[in-house]
Amino acid sequence: MRSVKELFDLSGRTALVTGGSRGLGLQIAEALGEQGARVVLSARKQHELDEAVAHLAARGIAAEAIAADLGQDGAAAALAQAAIARLGHVDILVNNAGATWGAPAEDHPAEAWDKVMNLNIRSVFLLCQAVGRQSMIPRRRGRIINIASIAGLAGNPPGSMATIAYNTSKGALVNFTRTLAGEWGVHGITVNALAPGFFPSKMTKGVLDKLGADQLARHAPLQRLGDDEDLKGAAVLFASDAGKHITGQILAVDGGVSAV
Repeated sequence: MRSVKELFDLSGRTALVTGGSRGLGLQIAEALGEQGARVVLSARKQHELDEAVAHLAARGIAAEAIAADLGQDGAAAALAQAAIARLGHVDILVNNAGATWGAPAEDHPAEAWDKVMNLNIRSVFLLCQAVGRQSMIPRRRGRIINIASIAGLAGNPPGSMATIAYNTSKGALVNFTRTLAGEWGVHGITVNALAPGFFPSKMTKGVLDKLGADQLARHAPLQRLGDDEDLKGAAVLFASDAGKHITGQILAVDGGVSAV
């Protein structure tokens, strides 16, 4: 019987993290790398990827980067093929790339709706499909971690945000996670999602500027926002053998906001 330390060990495992050049994606990449995984990061901007790879290298983490715009047709399939060529196979897939758009529902541009949906849910489906077909299903093992949001678990309080496309896409990602878990369990693949609350990031900057970090923190039972460590433990649980009997689950990491 393995020890708890051994169950959480990712030595010899490989991971592909989208949206991995900064923010929550980079935090998760750090966690997987710290536990021994070899990591490939993907994002749109090569210079940000280069900075992220250097950041990880300074922490002793082996990482490479592949630039890709997953909102574009064919990008998911190309990324899957390139990552498998680099790594040999993909044990862990973290779907973190995402976009948001702020506008009242009555004024929300259709093209903005399509942009958010294409990146936040369509590209996740296509990348899971490609990695599943080419690596996880043939090897009968895999860990998929989707980064949802507490915005996908409920609507927005009046006067707070106007993000109908983002919330809808994350709600879709929640049920996508459950449905894929049901289908791919027979292949030895677990599919789970993390649903972060408010973490300071480039994506949440507008909301934080509008509402204020202190005010947002007051709505959380723990009276704080997420920080640079708060997704690490949950991500490693879902990625490792410690979580081998967990699938189809959505874990809110939000200081308790979604519980009250």
